[in-house]
Amino acid sequence: MAAVAVAGLAVTQVASAGASEERSRPVHDKTLQAGLEELVRDGSLPGALMSVRNREGRVTNYTAGVGDIRTRSKVPSDGYVRIASNTKMFTAVAIMQLVDDGRIALDDPVEKFLPGVVRGTGDGATIDGRNITIRQLLNHTSGMTSAMPLMPKGILPIKDRYFDARELLDAALTQAPTFAPGQERTWSYSNAGYVLLGLVVQQVTGRPFAEVVTDRIINRIGLRETYYPGPGDRDIRAPHPRGYLPPKDDKGEIIAGELIDITRFDPSIAGAAGQMIATPSDVNKFLVALQDGRLLKPGGLAEMRRTVAAPGFPEGWRYGLGTIEMKLSCGITAYGHGGDADGFQTRAAITSDGRAVTVAVTNDEAGRAEVLTFFDKALCATK
Repeated sequence: MAAVAVAGLAVTQVASAGASEERSRPVHDKTLQAGLEELVRDGSLPGALMSVRNREGRVTNYTAGVGDIRTRSKVPSDGYVRIASNTKMFTAVAIMQLVDDGRIALDDPVEKFLPGVVRGTGDGATIDGRNITIRQLLNHTSGMTSAMPLMPKGILPIKDRYFDARELLDAALTQAPTFAPGQERTWSYSNAGYVLLGLVVQQVTGRPFAEVVTDRIINRIGLRETYYPGPGDRDIRAPHPRGYLPPKDDKGEIIAGELIDITRFDPSIAGAAGQMIATPSDVNKFLVALQDGRLLKPGGLAEMRRTVAAPGFPEGWRYGLGTIEMKLSCGITAYGHGGDADGFQTRAAITSDGRAVTVAVTNDEAGRAEVLTFFDKALCATK
């Protein structure tokens, strides 16, 4: 990969007082700034941005690297990024709100809401909505495939293609299930399961999934910088850093060469599993609103935080209903999620006393371990 020099370091701070926020003199943690700069030092991650909320509600935004490797412009402070699978938290909340309303029960079979829709025989194995519950879809114990069969060669060949949610689901139903639904001590991360949950929300409410998320979550808690891209929307609102992919050979192996700009593509390939865009500070606002009861009743949040073992995740991490329980290196527990969309990787979580951190970097295939380590340290260091 071509090296990119570190540039455009910036820090801003916002002081919160209740629901209102006002700009204040930049004050930041030098250790966190140095850690963010280290992430981008070798150029494999061109840019990084982070929003940190302390327990008093004070918000500090950090940046490092460059927002565009061609123009070498600065990374915009608290710019828009593709939050990818952090979308699953929003999808889970939409489901849990319907549970709070008595319109869905977690142990209802998906067949109740989409009769006859979930039927498949991938590799001769049966997939049947009568045997898959809403809870199993939420915590990835449904056994639905982890594959994304409509993008076998990555995003580049399909970057301008729009996919309907039913098309995504039907393709997933051609794949063999990973295991029988609810099989004890089995877990497999499934984007297809969350696409299916989006269809359940749509069927129960009688409204498009994006509209439900916008009305019942985004507008309800005043997230001004979070949105669900509509059909044909391949861009990211300004300001935003550009997202990049490493070059690969015909076998999909990463090779040396300049990073590929993948900022503009159609995110419908992810649907309710990963389509959304937001700023880091808005993701933190969502986490705060979820934790303080503005989105769900206490019982609903408690259900989201009932976890199962998640093989393949970092040690001490477990999966709930659209949220991840993270045991941090400093001994505290945080709840959040992460997301890897082409060009961006993000990690977000909140502690029980209201400390929240969202980190985003502009290459989803480089430095994942380093980003997780820094994310852990940022949560532990925030006071």
